[in-house]
Amino acid sequence: MTGRRHSVTFAIALAALAGAIPATAGASTLISDNWSGYVARTSATVKAFRSVSGAWTVPTATCATGRTAYSAVWVGLGGYRTNATGLEQIGTEADCSSAGAAHYSAWLELLPAASRSIHMAVRPGDEIKASVTVIRRDATLRVADVTTGASYSRTVRLASKDVSSADWIVEAPSTCSTSGSCRTLSLADFGTVTFTSATATAAGVTRPLQSGTWPTTELLLQQSGAGAVTGSRGALERILVSATPSQTFTSLGGFSVTWAQAATQEEAPSGPTLPGFGGGPP
Repeated sequence: MTGRRHSVTFAIALAALAGAIPATAGASTLISDNWSGYVARTSATVKAFRSVSGAWTVPTATCATGRTAYSAVWVGLGGYRTNATGLEQIGTEADCSSAGAAHYSAWLELLPAASRSIHMAVRPGDEIKASVTVIRRDATLRVADVTTGASYSRTVRLASKDVSSADWIVEAPSTCSTSGSCRTLSLADFGTVTFTSATATAAGVTRPLQSGTWPTTELLLQQSGAGAVTGSRGALERILVSATPSQTFTSLGGFSVTWAQAATQEEAPSGPTLPGFGGGPP
């Protein structure tokens, strides 16, 4: 998953949910370097996804002076396979500057192109609704700030499409140079993101994420924090940063993702960056 890519001088505890429903039996789990949340996948009976939608509350980023960090919340189609060449996504971002200030924005991205900012102001606590629909080679991306009444919609002809998964994700964005070298950025402390709904459409029918209609994957984000520290016993410790999705859902597929960090003597597991960089932008 590259997912959200920045262009600088570059090519750029579980929350209780009302009416909670247990996670779908048989759902798989994957540790990732940059994605947390859930993915619905195609199968022998679900050949392709036509659209995905979700609603969430913009989280408040907790920032520290001297540390830049980033977090993106989005819905999208595709990008789950490590060799994916397409991903259609739209969402919001809560980032931290080195001065310790939080910045919030909205954006869209259609791989293999770089992300594009949306001229729509968002603030922590705003209720966001977003969707992506792909019909043949055309993608329609919509986002609305229910709190302020602002909205945005764009239809684009795709250079490369992927409708093999539906995604509801909190991400540590990546930055890519013009030569194609990419790296995952530090994940900002976003606290908890609550998706109040998560639905997808396949074969003309719209269902919640946990409906059992398609196989799902739970994604756990884990990354080692920058720098090493010395523990109380003199052992070398690192800061393990994680983002973990809840395993219960609302009737509309809603769930939460929670940020955490802890001291550890272990490196973060080597999870995939999806879609895989493969030596350059997908």
